[in-house]
Amino acid sequence: MKKIGIIGGTTPESTCYYYRKYIEISRERFGPFTFPELIIYSINFEEFKNNPRGWEGRTEILINAAKALERAGAEIIAMSANTPHIVFPEVQRAVSVPMVSIIDALIEEIKRRGVRKVLLLGTKTTMTADFYRNALQEAGLEVVVPGEEEIDRIDGIIFGELAFENLKSKPYLIELVERYAKEKGIGGVILGCTELPLAIKQGDVSVEVFDTAAIHMRKLIELASE
Repeated sequence: MKKIGIIGGTTPESTCYYYRKYIEISRERFGPFTFPELIIYSINFEEFKNNPRGWEGRTEILINAAKALERAGAEIIAMSANTPHIVFPEVQRAVSVPMVSIIDALIEEIKRRGVRKVLLLGTKTTMTADFYRNALQEAGLEVVVPGEEEIDRIDGIIFGELAFENLKSKPYLIELVERYAKEKGIGGVILGCTELPLAIKQGDVSVEVFDTAAIHMRKLIELASE
């Protein structure tokens, strides 16, 4: 099996969720004691989030992490967060091993489940920047994004609560999804931040739940086993 490399630390809680999914999916696929080799490079989230050079500085951090994973023997590499995919092409160009996009894996899964209209939840950057919505729309999907005040509140919940495994706003998030299902006719919700699955799971709401972290890890394990 190929050796998987993951750029983690954005945030540490979401990286832990990735690792739990790595264990769960590997056991489901291979049995109780077989796992693809895995290397995690956990970056300093403070240095990343509040970088004085903005995305230029963040890209440098991600590239350095990807190169370190490549030197360590990783044969496929992934970033364990959605928002950093805004610079996915730049990071991919910096290494010679293939990288696996969370957005590509997500699109494949949405189409597999036959959903056409989705609500995109995530950080403010993920919900407002073009990189995520454009990729989904180019794949033929209809994308709904929350209103401005809702975007600010969701972003605050992610960084102020879920990043510390505080689930007090779970009822608000579930109510929001159900309202968009009723008013906008969405068939699914994208948990476009890898902290959101801590609060919303399949069965919590009446529409399909697309847990991007679990989808991403499943794709990584599938590719590692080829």
